[in-house]
Amino acid sequence: MKKICACFCFMLLSVGVANAASVVASVNGNPITDTDITARTELMARQGKTSATNRRQAFQNIIDDYIKIEYANNFGVKITDKDADKELKRMNLGNISETMRSMARLAVRSDIAWQIMMAKTIVPNIEVSDNDIASEKSDLIRERGLPIEITMIRVVDIPDNMAKKLSKPKNCADAEKQIENLGGYPQTITAQQYELSEDIRHRIADLPLLTWSKKQDNSVLLVCKEQKSKEYKNLDEIIKQNAIFKQASAMADQNLKQLRRKAVIIINDDRYKL
Repeated sequence: MKKICACFCFMLLSVGVANAASVVASVNGNPITDTDITARTELMARQGKTSATNRRQAFQNIIDDYIKIEYANNFGVKITDKDADKELKRMNLGNISETMRSMARLAVRSDIAWQIMMAKTIVPNIEVSDNDIASEKSDLIRERGLPIEITMIRVVDIPDNMAKKLSKPKNCADAEKQIENLGGYPQTITAQQYELSEDIRHRIADLPLLTWSKKQDNSVLLVCKEQKSKEYKNLDEIIKQNAIFKQASAMADQNLKQLRRKAVIIINDDRYKL
């Protein structure tokens, strides 16, 4: 009987050593195993966020998740697995392993907690100026365009001597007539700004109404009319919120760097040394 007990104890000890060896790091006492990192890497690859071999990024993300959740807990913000499962259901990750599901829960809990903390501690202290909104709108115009119906005139293959004679017209009809009198062929286009090509949007982004653009790509442009679409109604508020979110995200990143420096991170595996 003593011999059997001794063997059984040795088996338990061996299992305990194996489990301990699989813990590659800990964050404020939260263990991270090699299996966790594998599952997180596969999860990120499935979401198209990183390559299937980027284990170091997956490891860093797990560390950040624990740090964010603990920081939120200090403010009484606690996101449960049940809360996370509701979001995971919407994400529809399909058939995944239990370890991958556990890592997905951790990521979702962290994300929700961090968003709440941004809203509670950072966003209320951000003030967005008119210049910030104007800058955001300008970026949006260049990147995607706005829900504004634009009527513009384009003249292609325009000689230099004709371009130099162009003057400020009274309206679209006057601009068309001016080009025709100079021997040119005006093209009148009416479209939503976001339907225009990127190069056209860039050229008219800061162009005042009824003002000929400089000659570029052997053409000149003139915006003679703008009309806001129904979707434009809440655009300024949306742009303001985007500007606030950008500033809040930048400040949150700085906060996270400070929290990382304060965290107790113990790494047992040289492959994951930061």
